[in-house]
Amino acid sequence: MTTGQQPATAPHPEDDGQLPSLAEQMADQLGGWRGLVESSIPVLVFVLANMVGDLRPAVIASVGVAVLIAVARLAQRRPVRHAVNGLVGIGIGAFIAWRTGDERDFYLPGILYGIAYGVALLISAAIRQPLVGWIWSVLVAKGRSEWRDDPRLVRTFTQLTVLWGVVWLAKVGVQAGLYLAHQDTALGVARLALGYPPYALLLLITVWAVRRVTREGAPLPGA
Repeated sequence: MTTGQQPATAPHPEDDGQLPSLAEQMADQLGGWRGLVESSIPVLVFVLANMVGDLRPAVIASVGVAVLIAVARLAQRRPVRHAVNGLVGIGIGAFIAWRTGDERDFYLPGILYGIAYGVALLISAAIRQPLVGWIWSVLVAKGRSEWRDDPRLVRTFTQLTVLWGVVWLAKVGVQAGLYLAHQDTALGVARLALGYPPYALLLLITVWAVRRVTREGAPLPGA
């Protein structure tokens, strides 16, 4: 949901049976195990290449790997959304690092994006327009937004949005601290460790919480 990383409209209770399973929703948003691995490889290549060599070869290697992954997905007629998102993020960071000559700047776009995303989440919750609810509408509920008419779901999405915002700012805060301390290698490790694991956990909590609320509101058989 990010990746967001990070649904569609919260469906009416009677539509709950038509929702994909929790595992299916998780796999779709994360891109499956292959998506998880492929999104991490370019950053891992940059970290390792930068440790044993210079900045520019590391930049070239990471961008090259990201391009190869995207091309391979296209050739296999597989979804390229995750690969393209990763390629854009890697490309921007690589361009900035190449221009400045500072390896830390490879991670700067991700840090700035994380700050903006975390703040936007908290603001949306404060004005009762929880961003997680609207993302759910787009990604899971096929554009429907009936959740706005259900106080339980509005409350649930608001709480989830606050949770996402706090976690996002916390993890980007760690990376920002390492960036300012010039801890380049540690910053790369933090980028990997604080990437998909927190996102996957937040996504799991979100899907579970929304499905629980919609099931509780479902009418009893024969009612």
